Amino acid sequence: MDDATAKQFLERFPEAKPRESLDYKAYDVPADKLVEVCRVLRDDFGFTMLTDSTAIDWGEETSPRFTGIYHLFSWLGARYVRIAANCPDDAAPALPSLVELFPIANWQERETFDMFGIRFTGHPDLRRILMWDDYPYHPLRKEFPLAGHDGDLPAADVAEATKAKVIPAPMMGGPFHAPQKDHMSKREPRGADQSWNEAKPKPCSKD
Repeated sequence: MDDATAKQFLERFPEAKPRESLDYKAYDVPADKLVEVCRVLRDDFGFTMLTDSTAIDWGEETSPRFTGIYHLFSWLGARYVRIAANCPDDAAPALPSLVELFPIANWQERETFDMFGIRFTGHPDLRRILMWDDYPYHPLRKEFPLAGHDGDLPAADVAEATKAKVIPAPMMGGPFHAPQKDHMSKREPRGADQSWNEAKPKPCSKD
C-alpha cells in the first residue's frame, strides 16, 4: 500500500492504528470492524486477493492473547497490506469470518481454527482440517509441547492392525526454534523444555 492510499484508508477508518512492520504497511483494526475494513480494501482500494491468513498466540500471560493476521494483495502495482485484529475473549477466542468476501478464507480459517482454536463466526463449515475432529489440542498454541502428545490413532482399524499409538517425533527445538539457553524469547513455545530424543528420555516415559 502506497502512502497516498494509506492516507485515504486512515481517513476512512480512523480507528485503524498503524502496526509495526518491517515490510509493507500494516494496521490493527477492531474485531467488529474487520469485515467492513476488508470489504472496503477489496472494493474501493483494489485489494482483491486474500493471499493468506493466520494467527498469533502471545501466551497465557498476555491479553489480548490471540491476534488474527490477514495479508491482502492488489494486482494494481503489486501492493500488499497486512491487517491484524485481536480476539476480544482470551478464553473463547473468536473473530468474524471473511468467507463471504474471500472464498479462500474457508480453508484458511479452518486451519487457524484447527491450530489455534480460534472460532470464526459466520463460517459455513468450521471443521478441523489437519487434526481429527475429537483431537483435544491446538498444536500452534504456546502451551502445546514441541515434542507433541502421545495419543491413540484415530482410526480403530489402523490401530488394530498396527498395534501402535501415535508417537510424536523428537524435536530438539525444531528447525525454527531458537536455542533455549540464553535465547528464550516471549514468542517461543511454552513447551520448549519437553523435547526429547534417543539420548534424552521422554519426560514421564513409562519405558
